[in-house]
Amino acid sequence: MEKVSFIIPCYRSEKTLPAVIDEITAKMEELSGRYDYDIFLVNDASPDGTAEVIRGLCEKNERIRGISFARNFGQHAALMAGFRYSDGDICVALDDDGQTPADQVDRLLDKLEEGADVVYAKYDHKKHSGFRNFGSRVNDLMLRVMLSKPKELFVSSYFAVRRFVVNDMIRYENSYPYVIGLVLRSAGRIVNVDIDHRERMEGSSGYTLKKLLNLWFNGFTAFSVKPLRIATFVGGVSAVVGLLYGLFVIIRRLLFPNAGVMGFAALMSAVVFFGGMILLTLGLIGEYIGRMYISMNNSPQYVIRDRWNIDK
Repeated sequence: MEKVSFIIPCYRSEKTLPAVIDEITAKMEELSGRYDYDIFLVNDASPDGTAEVIRGLCEKNERIRGISFARNFGQHAALMAGFRYSDGDICVALDDDGQTPADQVDRLLDKLEEGADVVYAKYDHKKHSGFRNFGSRVNDLMLRVMLSKPKELFVSSYFAVRRFVVNDMIRYENSYPYVIGLVLRSAGRIVNVDIDHRERMEGSSGYTLKKLLNLWFNGFTAFSVKPLRIATFVGGVSAVVGLLYGLFVIIRRLLFPNAGVMGFAALMSAVVFFGGMILLTLGLIGEYIGRMYISMNNSPQYVIRDRWNIDK
């Protein structure tokens, strides 16, 4: 009998978490002949009573394990903590707000039994806000360009993954983990399965523009050098354009000595454009160097304050 470990990053979920746990418990009781299970709740330093709720759930159910961070490290760090402490043959990641239906986890598990390494939930109609859906589309484009994600693959926060993939993922110990990049790096057979998407039970998404930008930077600076190659390409094209423009000015002066001086506005536009490109490229290089410096200084992925039902 295989064991399934559920990994749930928790932030501002004191009101929604018990219902999610009840749904997981009811579904796994239906699948008790096929799977054993446990649940890892990772509190990402939530400012509400999420930690106390997790503690209470752990006291009532020995299958539930709790982890509480000392400060906010982000959803992906919480997932990595859950992956490290889990021992299931299969790990299932899902949200704490009830939007990812735990009672349909058998669809993910069935796809794994068919031979897949990773199964992502795919939604026909997402119930996120317009801002969150826009962020998801930008993130999908970034994954395709920077990390070579197949165009037809839909990536979401609700997924199931085999243990051998998790074992490779948790070898990554540097700061700024990006779970999607680790999955794409480690697994070959990645598929989708149709899952329903629900409205949030309570509150609103914790993802702000700042958090989304940080997430995108984590993705392409930790697992791709394509931004540097793009900067090199743009620099090369700009140099060629500048050379051709210089030749045009020289030839124009030789052929038409009495021609007027080229426009000041065009000159200033070129200076501003190329100056901006130089600063952008320098900032991009600095971002890579800064993250390497932080990693070399062993900055932790996360710091754990408390554990419940987990041997220290």
